[in-house]
Formats: sequence, structure tokens, C-alpha cells
Amino acid sequence: MNEIRDAILSDQLADIGGLGVPASYRGVLVRKDEQGMFEGLATKDKDPRKSLHVEEVPTPELGPGEAIVAVMASSVNYNTVWTSIFEPVSTFGFLERYGRVSELGKRHDLPYHVVGSDLAGVVLATGPGVTKWKAGDEVVAHCLSVELEDPAGHDDTMMDPQQRIWGFETNFGGLAELALVKSNQLLPKPDHLTWEEAAAPGLVNATAYRQLVSKNGANMKQGDTVLIWGASGGLGSYATQMALNGGAIPVCVVSSPEKAEIVRKMGAELVIDRSAEGYRFWKDETTQDPKEWQRFGKKIRELTGGEDIDIVFEHPGRETFGASVYVAKKGGTIITCASTSGYLHEYDNRYLWMNLKKILSSHFANYKEAYEANRLIDKGLIHPTVSKVYPMAEVGQAARDVQMNSHQGKVGVLTLAPEEGLGVRDHDKRARHLDAINRFRGL
Repeated sequence: MNEIRDAILSDQLADIGGLGVPASYRGVLVRKDEQGMFEGLATKDKDPRKSLHVEEVPTPELGPGEAIVAVMASSVNYNTVWTSIFEPVSTFGFLERYGRVSELGKRHDLPYHVVGSDLAGVVLATGPGVTKWKAGDEVVAHCLSVELEDPAGHDDTMMDPQQRIWGFETNFGGLAELALVKSNQLLPKPDHLTWEEAAAPGLVNATAYRQLVSKNGANMKQGDTVLIWGASGGLGSYATQMALNGGAIPVCVVSSPEKAEIVRKMGAELVIDRSAEGYRFWKDETTQDPKEWQRFGKKIRELTGGEDIDIVFEHPGRETFGASVYVAKKGGTIITCASTSGYLHEYDNRYLWMNLKKILSSHFANYKEAYEANRLIDKGLIHPTVSKVYPMAEVGQAARDVQMNSHQGKVGVLTLAPEEGLGVRDHDKRARHLDAINRFRGL
């Protein structure tokens, strides 16, 4: 593995295919025999530092249409937190079901799960039938793993019945020295970014693109007012950039003065600090407070000059969903892609049906959407939001940061890269965007 890393660091990429694929590698994993370790504990007490392990594992067989990537850097998404705390379900169920699909699927059904849904690295080997990519190509990966053997997937690959999220519903993910991906997950690495910067946007940037911009999502247009929950976080920071970049008007909801300052540095002007305002949308575990929805709506109208929200960018779920439905304008859209505060959403349906509002769902992105989202990064129109980078040995703490919302932007993880700041190929291009890169790295 050291020989591969040294070849990448010395820019000897043309020769990397001749080095062969190592028989084993180090990866971040959870163990099947530990999936009951947190039973009876509250979610906040389920600690990824106890369940995530860095271990040597065998390299999987390379199948048709697949690639092995030498991973220089990765990042932590909330799905890694879910995997690590075995909530809402153990991901070993996903791997078992995948194992029943085909002989190649059986590779994924193991007593361990190598996690991670982002990477930046170099193609090490490709399987039969791969023509677009070759050993030595510098790449990032999006996390849609799809078989494309069913007609339902050919209009929108997210509709394929065999659609899975790589590193969450499949094995051999990106928080590792090597990763197994389908070749149609690969995208060119933006050449002005470091490894850790390039690894950060993948999942969240493409998710935000589909959710806000795509025809499959909210189809945001210029002048739309967009309420963005968690606007400084791993997902919200990209939604904020896309709203600003697309001529919309973001109303950014954050949870501290420090996070309010972050979104202002991005260029957002309309900011609500939930902690300063003291919103309590739930009186207790079972009862919401509509008066707090009203107070929240009044604050939004104060900021917007009396306008209500065209699009609500929803991902917290249970804690905020009632308020989201209430504050959307007549005919407005609430589009949801996650439920980090709980999956059982409650809202007053009178505010939905009598005002012709729409609730839409969105889940990751298809290949075209992921490509367009990556193109925005490559063009310097959207920038990576990386607040902290950990070595792979400390990935448990990185996941804990994301679980406890103590981070801003994305939390990166170095895998084969020995230090931050490596991997930039186009220094002139980086210089043109350096002020923005540094501003967003400073989150």
C-alpha cells in the first residue's frame, strides 16, 4: 500500500496500474457481532467511538463494470453515524439482502461493514467492460450504486429497484485505503482542490442539487425564498451556496451565533439563530406548539419584507417538520431528504391541504445530477465546506462530531494521504478561487 501511496504523491500515475492490487487494506468498519451493543441507550449515548474500528480486511474481488480506487481522503456523512450506532436499523440487513441478489452481491454480505460514502483518490484497477476510466485517473465518487437491469431505472436511476447508497447499503465504502465502486459512480476530481477538499462535497452536494435545483426536486428558480435548516452544516452549507448561486433568497436557520456568522460569510443576509430566538416547537415529547410556528413565521416575514417561503429545504425531520409545513407559502413546497431528529413527522394537515402546499421527497441524486453538482465544484461556483480533518485512526471522533452537531460544513478524514494540502494539480486555477476556498475552508 505504501508503494501505491508513494506513486500518487510523486505524480507517477501512469505507472500505478502496474503496481497491482494489494490483497488487503485498512478500512473503517462496524462488526456484525456488535450490532446489539447500544441496545437500551438513548440515541445521544450511542457513541461511534466505541463501534467504529480501523482494521485490515481482504480486498474484494473486482467484478464487471467496477473499479478499485486507492482512496486518499474521505469524509463523514450522517449515514456513517447511523451505521455506527445501528440506528434506525442495523445496516447488516442491507448487506444480507444484497448478498441474495447475485454471486457478486454475496461479496458484500460479511461479518463486517466497511463504511463511507465519499472518496477522492486514484483508480487502481478496472473490471471487464470499463472503458471510460483507467488506472491512474484521479477521481471522486458519488454514492449511487445501481444495477440498471430494470426498466424503472432508465428514466431516473434513483428509481431503480436495485438502487443502493454505496458504503451504507453496500460494503467496501470510502472510509478506507481502497474502495470498490461501480465505474458509473466515478467523476473527475476537480484539479484545483486538495484530496480532503475534493472528498467533502460528494454526497451532500449532489443531494442538495437534486433536492433544490433538479426537475426531480424543488426546481428552484431565481427569486425563490428558500428556508434552509442547518444552513452551516454538511448539507445545508451546499444548499445555501446553491440558493445564492441560483439567484434565490436563502433564509438560513442555524443554532448559534458562530454558525450565523458562517452563513453570513457565505453571502447569506437573512439569518435566524434558533438558540437566540429560543424556539421550542415541541412542548413535550408528544405535543407541538403551533404558537411557536406562528412566531417563527412572523420572524421570517420580518426578514423577507412580508414574504413567505417558496421552498423549505427539510432534513431535520420530526423536530422541525410541523413548523416547515406551517411557514411554507400557499402553493409552496416542503422538500425533505432526511430525518436526523426523528422519522415520525407530525404536522397540522389543515395548513397543507387548505393552502395547496406540496410535500416532496428527495433522496441523493442520479448520475447526471451528481455530475452537474461536481461540475459546479470544478467551475469554482460552489466550494467545499470542510471545517476539520481527522486521520483515519480518529474516525470515531469525526463521526461523533457529526452526530452531536459540533461541526460546521463537512468533517474530512485522511486515508492514504499523509497530511492535508496535497493533491492540487492546477495551481493557477486554485489561485483564481483561493479567497473563496480559504473562506469556506475556514468554516
